[in-house]
Amino acid sequence: MGKVHVRGRNVWSHLILITWSALVMVPLWIMVVNSFKTRLAIYRSPFGLPNPWTVQGYLAVFTGSSFPRYFLNSIMITSASIGVILLCASLAAYAIARWNSPLSKGVFLFFLAGLMVPIRIGSINLLILIRDLGLMDQLIGLLPIYVAMGMPVGVFVLTEFIRTVPAELTQAAHIDGASRLRIFLQIILPLTRPAMATVAIFNLVVLWNDLWFPLIFIRSETRRTLMLGVTRLFGQYQTDWTRILSTLTIATVPIILLYILMARQFIRGLTAGAVKG
Repeated sequence: MGKVHVRGRNVWSHLILITWSALVMVPLWIMVVNSFKTRLAIYRSPFGLPNPWTVQGYLAVFTGSSFPRYFLNSIMITSASIGVILLCASLAAYAIARWNSPLSKGVFLFFLAGLMVPIRIGSINLLILIRDLGLMDQLIGLLPIYVAMGMPVGVFVLTEFIRTVPAELTQAAHIDGASRLRIFLQIILPLTRPAMATVAIFNLVVLWNDLWFPLIFIRSETRRTLMLGVTRLFGQYQTDWTRILSTLTIATVPIILLYILMARQFIRGLTAGAVKG
């Protein structure tokens, strides 16, 4: 009877996963397939295979347009933001996990509040702050905002993961004369690579696809991000869907590649870091 019950649960689990996969894959399939069609072919058969196949959308992206520059801008600001997030979040998480006091719990709850309060509600105040700092229309002006967006999930995942690291490891290193910085660099950081991958992928998806803050703070053509550049393709009377879908297909490549490269560590970081503890 127990085996039948377990099998029934497995069947339902697989059905749910298959349904969820279909919901995710169908829009992705439509986007990729239609990026190889002409505009008229997209309207005639949005779900069918291209007939004939065309790469005009991709050629238009890389030749005679500013999209390579937009792509480079997105890579630079996203990479810099994720690097700063990982550094600051890992330092904060190490302090919170190893500092047993009511104040550390309060700091941890402060970061968790960032998961519940969307940063976009402070857009007007952020606009005033960025303007007063002289960072308007600068890519670097997005950096502090993106770091603030990524810190809550980074501190949460890394804190829970570091708490699973045996305290005896750091205590033994401390007895041997290692400084706190050396313990952090040589013991904690190597052990937290799975959690780092989790934080990196979570933030990559959010920051890479962000349109809200570039739309508010960026005005110059040469400083647009990729998602902001896509908005130029939406016309008042007609829209070049082939170029839009080609651009969006290219935009998904970094996220997919990073997930493929870090999939194992990403799953380990979720299960060992965010579930345990």
